[in-house]
Amino acid sequence: MTLLLVPRRAGAAAVPAGYGERVVSGVRRYHRGFFLDMSEDSLRYDKMVEDALRGVVRDALAATERDGLLGDHHFYITFRTRYPGVHLSPVLMARHPDEMTIVLQHQFWGLEVEDHAFQVTLSFGGVSERLYIPLAAITGFADPSAKFGLQFQVDEALEAPTPSAGAPASAAPAKSAPAAAETAESTDGKVVALDAFRKK
Repeated sequence: MTLLLVPRRAGAAAVPAGYGERVVSGVRRYHRGFFLDMSEDSLRYDKMVEDALRGVVRDALAATERDGLLGDHHFYITFRTRYPGVHLSPVLMARHPDEMTIVLQHQFWGLEVEDHAFQVTLSFGGVSERLYIPLAAITGFADPSAKFGLQFQVDEALEAPTPSAGAPASAAPAKSAPAAAETAESTDGKVVALDAFRKK
């Protein structure tokens, strides 16, 4: 970033000796001898906190990869299916063209957690499907056993265009979270809605 130091103009706010004024556009804030452009230099604490909380999701998944699910813990994970880096089969993408929620509980295989993504195999209707999900694509994470949940903002402008009207229609609607919870003993992977874990 280029700094331009100029003498103080008549009528401008006083600047301590040895300092100058940085010429910027937009809102300015005086800090340690310089006026900071808030539109360029403000700290995005909201983004920092969200990134840190995505780290919580990664850590929970990494612990599960290492030790398996402990006690009654299980995870509902909602993600944007068209977010860059998401890998789904064409069948799953057709059924869930925008958002999908999976449950990691009794039946999942090959969980692998990376710094910025994870992949796992689930069974849908007796068919094994491998899913690759960037952490940045996640919009919701919940562990009902701990009454713990997180929601995230995702930049939908980064997503691929919505499939055309000629794309295959969904074979079946997603189950609701309560219904999925009641059938948690099923050997198939579950696709559910996360509304039960969102604040009303």
